[in-house]
Amino acid sequence: MDDDLEIKGPGYDPIADEFATYEDYLDSQINSTDVYYLEDVELARQLVELGIRGNGEVIRREEFEQRKEASEQARQARLNKKPKKLASQGKHVEEYPLLQALKDREEAVRNGKLTTIIFIRDKNSKGQEVSGYIDYGHRLKTESMEPYFDRKKRLMPRPSDLSFYNWETQMSTSNPTPNFQVIADNEAGLLFKNKRDRKVINVDPRAKPGDNSTRTELETSEYLQVVVYDHVTRRRS
Repeated sequence: MDDDLEIKGPGYDPIADEFATYEDYLDSQINSTDVYYLEDVELARQLVELGIRGNGEVIRREEFEQRKEASEQARQARLNKKPKKLASQGKHVEEYPLLQALKDREEAVRNGKLTTIIFIRDKNSKGQEVSGYIDYGHRLKTESMEPYFDRKKRLMPRPSDLSFYNWETQMSTSNPTPNFQVIADNEAGLLFKNKRDRKVINVDPRAKPGDNSTRTELETSEYLQVVVYDHVTRRRS
């Protein structure tokens, strides 16, 4: 099943590509029992959007539209096969360690030579401490990264990322991406399996990160903690 994601090509988004509209996405979270008791599809959709009904974390309409747009852009890029301008091109971010690290890796991640996971721990806009693991390649495909390099937006983990945890509310989520499978609830702790070469990345700081992988902790005052995991991807022979 993992190979199916690769066949669909770079930029494939299982949500954006499967559902034509946000309403279709909400409908996928509604079952026949909900409709029977609520007797109102619109009400059922509202309850799903609010997170009261449905399966797991529901993405917001704004994020859905962003992902649809990014998916269409990725599709057009595949058709045109033209070199894509790097989001970090011409950006002066030398004084910002995380942005510099992302800039250094952007081209290699875009062309598939490298996969990168970013661990960020910091406080959100509500003052709550959150942490999470972000698939850099997936973010590059699903949203414009230029506002981050322009410092108009601040990169933070989301419930829709590979892994997310809110230390105050204790909300925890994990999601596979086209690049990684999440392996949780095992003796080794949280692991990420690369879908291309099937190698496993161990994010435990006490353990080695794994074959063809490196762990780099960034010294920065912008966040409480930032760690970058790089994996050189190699297809199975």
